[in-house]
Amino acid sequence: MTLPKDPFMLLSYINTQLRDNFSSLSELAASLGADEEKIRSTLKGAGFIYSSELNRFINADQ
Repeated sequence: MTLPKDPFMLLSYINTQLRDNFSSLSELAASLGADEEKIRSTLKGAGFIYSSELNRFINADQ
């Protein structure tokens, strides 16, 4: 599967997958064959960071 290029579509997709199917970003990235650091950097550029405690990307200003 190709991940969405738009950071906000990517955010929605990743957070939905994390909520419904995966216990961590690492697990999700591995199952998709995706680069976890690329996901993190793309979403960081849009103002979001991964919270392992919440298992989702949140606004970096929180």
